[in-house]
Amino acid sequence: MTDTLEASGASKSGFRGALSGGKDHPHYKWVALSNTTLGMLIATINSSIVLISLPAIFNGIHLNPLSPGNVSYLLWMLMGYMLVSAVLVVTLGRLGDMYGRVRIYNLGFALFTITSIALSLDPFDGAGGALWLIGWRVLQAVGGAMLMANSAAILTDAFPAAQRGMALGVNIVAGIAGSFIGLVLGGLLAEWNWRAIFWVNVPIGLIGTVWAYRSLHDTGLRRPGRVDWWGNVTFALGLTALLAGITYGIQPYGGHSQGWTNPWVLTGLIGGVVVLAIFTWIERHVSEPMFPLGLFRIRAFASGNVAGLLASIARGGLQFMLIIWLQGIWLPLHGYSYESTPLWAGIYLLPLTVGFLAAGPISGHLSDKYGPRLFAASGLIIMALSFGGLLILPTDFSYWAFALLVFLNGLGGGLFAAPNTSLIMSSVPAHLRGAASGMRATFQNAGMVLSIGVFFSLMIAGLSGSLPGSLSSGLTAQGVPADAAGTIANLPPVGTLFAAFLGYNPIQSLLGPQLLNQLPAANAATLTGREFFPHLVSGPFHDGLVIVFWLAIGMSLIGGLASLIKPAKHQIGETAPQTPAAP
Repeated sequence: MTDTLEASGASKSGFRGALSGGKDHPHYKWVALSNTTLGMLIATINSSIVLISLPAIFNGIHLNPLSPGNVSYLLWMLMGYMLVSAVLVVTLGRLGDMYGRVRIYNLGFALFTITSIALSLDPFDGAGGALWLIGWRVLQAVGGAMLMANSAAILTDAFPAAQRGMALGVNIVAGIAGSFIGLVLGGLLAEWNWRAIFWVNVPIGLIGTVWAYRSLHDTGLRRPGRVDWWGNVTFALGLTALLAGITYGIQPYGGHSQGWTNPWVLTGLIGGVVVLAIFTWIERHVSEPMFPLGLFRIRAFASGNVAGLLASIARGGLQFMLIIWLQGIWLPLHGYSYESTPLWAGIYLLPLTVGFLAAGPISGHLSDKYGPRLFAASGLIIMALSFGGLLILPTDFSYWAFALLVFLNGLGGGLFAAPNTSLIMSSVPAHLRGAASGMRATFQNAGMVLSIGVFFSLMIAGLSGSLPGSLSSGLTAQGVPADAAGTIANLPPVGTLFAAFLGYNPIQSLLGPQLLNQLPAANAATLTGREFFPHLVSGPFHDGLVIVFWLAIGMSLIGGLASLIKPAKHQIGETAPQTPAAP
């Protein structure tokens, strides 16, 4: 009995030692996994928690997001966090290689917590309140990028190759699942108080920060070096200009439904490509590049990042389309008030999260035993099949069919995530794992930003063909004069799309009180009720959805084929710790 108690005490003492220090302790890898998983979860929850809470946020700061002058606030609230994360993760991963991955990671946890407090204390209304939130969200994204850039590298250092897929699986699944969980959590908290979506980070951030500083230690190779300042600056400027140009292309310009002919958009697109070309030249000629281009000569690294980028674009597009579908059409048609649609959209999307959480850790564990390529490819094929199912689903669907399809989509994403990350991270030299982790996260985050421009543009293109006719005929049928109905019908469809995305009924603001007061009371009530707007846009929305989901199917299948590419014979197994030569 005494021996048992002593053994138990030793075990507890040993685990406490792992928590407070002891990087060589056998429990240390599990402590690293627990903390980095918490860090990834909190960082990615915040990329989507604002997405679902935008109506409550704009109501809270008394700003109409659908007013033409306020669309920029809406776009930057959507993309600011993801854009900054995409731009900075490579730099912060490289700094982790140079100065210590744990040091950068710990600083990120602390910064994330401080900015969460500042966001919850927004003292302004109107445009000032929006600028406060955008500014602090940008700074919060710096902390989030520190967490994302170094967590996979910390785990790759801490776990042996035989367990790495499982560990990365848990971590990456938590990260991507965070973007789904944020949808549910944002809906719940926004129903209570919009500031609560930032309050929720504070206790978790404080616990995680203290825990990280007490328990995590650098266990990998660290090579002090010089910061590639020119590379950092050109990469940040080029990627920001390119992604911002793509995003702003969805706004109308010069009588066109989209802004691809806007000189500022063209400047961003062309200038971004030129600056990124300069960045590539710099990286090929500096001795210590922030973006080691030679890594792309490793087949598993290159193909894994291509697959990850395509999966990220498809997943981001899915989130946006499902939110529009639920908040703007399906929920109002089924009796839910517009005010409650963010909450219920999050709840009805739970099968997506459940599917992801069910498959992710299992896929990581099995990929350690049987190899990651087949699991990664199978996951994207299942995603493609689920997109095909959603394509043929009627706009006013049976929920159980919808739930099954989004569950399958989550299942496919879970099967793909961990093996894909394991393929990438296990293929690179040990001393470049921080940079590789940052590069992987850059593709993932850039994909989410690209999805805003790509899928919204395609949806607007689909709406442009059939929405004007539906609006004109629907309004005139309710007694709206033909000239007023024609004017409204010819407005850029982006406003209607954002209204559906935010769960707004825009008919009342489009018609205005003067015109509504001239109509019979029954007609005015019909126009501003729950069902008129969803019925009006459901057909045009489905036309756009067909285009969007066909692209998602193509991206998923191409990503699946990329995942099957085998490495060259000299690249099989753990990569030797030399820096590959630049191509």
